[in-house]
Amino acid sequence: MRHLSFSWQGIVALLLCLLALMSLPLLAEGASRPLSDGTASLILIIVAAAALLSFAPQPPAYRATVLFIGAHGAAWMLLSALSGNQATATRAFFLLLFASWLLAWRCVTELSKLQPVTTFGKSTLQLLIPAIFGAWILILWEAITRGAGIPFILLPPPSAIGARMMTSLPILGADVRQTIFKAVLIGYVIGCLSGFVVAVLADRVSFLRRGLLPIGNMVSALPIIGIAPIMVMWFGFDWPSKAAVVIIMTFFPMLVNTVAGLAASGSMERDLMRTYASSDWQTLFKLKLPAAMPFIFNALKINSTLALIGAIVAEFFGTPIVGMGFRISTEIGRMNVDMVWAEIAVAALAGSIFYGIIALTERAVTFWHPSIRGG
Repeated sequence: MRHLSFSWQGIVALLLCLLALMSLPLLAEGASRPLSDGTASLILIIVAAAALLSFAPQPPAYRATVLFIGAHGAAWMLLSALSGNQATATRAFFLLLFASWLLAWRCVTELSKLQPVTTFGKSTLQLLIPAIFGAWILILWEAITRGAGIPFILLPPPSAIGARMMTSLPILGADVRQTIFKAVLIGYVIGCLSGFVVAVLADRVSFLRRGLLPIGNMVSALPIIGIAPIMVMWFGFDWPSKAAVVIIMTFFPMLVNTVAGLAASGSMERDLMRTYASSDWQTLFKLKLPAAMPFIFNALKINSTLALIGAIVAEFFGTPIVGMGFRISTEIGRMNVDMVWAEIAVAALAGSIFYGIIALTERAVTFWHPSIRGG
């Protein structure tokens, strides 16, 4: 017994299986496509067997594989049982669903114990763990909304959102071009670049540093809904007004972080540069800027989300008949919540890709930093 690897997730999953066995059937009597007793028994056996096998002495990789197959196999069969049987899930159904989720939790725990020796293995593991976590958010979302019969207007299932995305690709593509490739990218580049340049000047001129930083803190606290209508009045309804909002939102975070980064180099390093008779520009490029890179990339990552939020919210206050913010405000008025969620999903995906590109660039540029070497 001392060689067995018990876990509270597996024990609770077995208890949930026992409660589900006493609460059968999985679907209510009024289901249009009743579930056979054999299928219900198979789901119970898969979950219970995976929980029991996870207790056996074995390497974490094997245990994680058993748990992965058991959790996702049972989840797939449970979701398949809901096809044509919306709002008919019983207590036994949800007990088995949460038991499968606990097995997936244990799977992620076992995967976290692995120490791959190759770069490919490390990269695969870093992607696999969040992928399982994210997949189960969608699985639980799908099963609860369809199984419990939550009204579509309140929360559509992910399958409906995905179907709407597939049938609305031209509309979503036009919205992405208008919001992201015009307003967000142009405003982001101009805002971050101008903030960086002003920060370099402020580092050289104490008057600018003392005067701009308090103003920057004040402007950063201004609400978007107060700035956006003014920018629309100044620059019109097209993308330049949204880019202006993005510039305002990204300028001061870059300014404040870059100024702090340029001051991060120690006095001993600056004295050493002076003993080498380095000019101000040499000190800037060879000492201050390398020391400021973590701060600069921190501002770039913060601004990557601020820019997207600012452009979408700005479109609520006037825009041509295209754009992610325009589509969200229009479709919610028509009660087309699946289209609203499709736009939200596209925005989240675009923001994640944008953030990921910056994070990868940071790892390549600041490979020498302890936070990167330690990761």
